[in-house]
Amino acid sequence: MKSKPFLYELKTIVSMIESNEKGTVIGRAEYQDHVNSYLVRYRAGDGRQTESWFDETAIQVA
Repeated sequence: MKSKPFLYELKTIVSMIESNEKGTVIGRAEYQDHVNSYLVRYRAGDGRQTESWFDETAIQVA
């Protein structure tokens, strides 16, 4: 099975679809049976800098 190409490049600024938080793509992962995922470094709603993995369907270009 051929993997789907990445929708976002490293260093792309993205926002989380369910919140107003924005961050920078710092990593990517591809899976055989799952959508691509992205490691995003962002400022959480409480002001902390954090990093989390998000599925491609949970983020969009900011």
